[in-house]
Amino acid sequence: MKLNYLILTMVIVIAGCGKKAVTPNRPAEKPPAKATLIFPDDNAVCTSGTIISATQASVAFSWSAALNADSYEVDIKNLLTGVITAQSASANQLTATLLRNTPYAWYVVSKSNSSQITETSDTRKFYLAGEGIVSYSPFPAAIVAPVLDQVFSAGTTSVNLSWKGSDVDNNIANYVVYFGNTASPPVFKSNITDMSLDNVPVSAGVTYYWKVITEDSTGNTSDSGLYQFKVD
Repeated sequence: MKLNYLILTMVIVIAGCGKKAVTPNRPAEKPPAKATLIFPDDNAVCTSGTIISATQASVAFSWSAALNADSYEVDIKNLLTGVITAQSASANQLTATLLRNTPYAWYVVSKSNSSQITETSDTRKFYLAGEGIVSYSPFPAAIVAPVLDQVFSAGTTSVNLSWKGSDVDNNIANYVVYFGNTASPPVFKSNITDMSLDNVPVSAGVTYYWKVITEDSTGNTSDSGLYQFKVD
């Protein structure tokens, strides 16, 4: 009797092991493609749109429809305050109310319902025109290197600082670089006409802070914002 029971148990176990788990079919992920920005143009004065008041206007943003994108996030950054406003769009256009006489940067994030992957477009800058403005402030310098929070290896004794400036008036006069080991760095060099400073001396174990002020020929200025890097 016991022998028969053992044989029956073995048959049941073997039959159970022979079964394969059934995995339901899942739809293939379709990551979205990168959108191409159309309007506003890069480094331009935006005069289109609807004037709401002396201080505000609405701007119609547009970009190419991205493959596999079901929705978009439009990020608009006020370059004077650094504040980024994110708005959702189901189509490849969005109208936003912005402050006039203000420089902005913007980019679009493509999203897909079938994928967790997103794709970010290039970034454009523009200046939203206002009343009576004949000279526009330069765009804040875009820091190229060192990037924010970059860490240099031990033994590094100098670094190269570089940035990119732009201005709708094309009348940038010079740059002022603030550099030091405190969060309020002093002026390191002024009246710079190039967009780089090479062989800036640094020491091991120090965190450095720096920023670039852009000045145009009429005295308008802009601030890149504070960046930092460390030498191990």
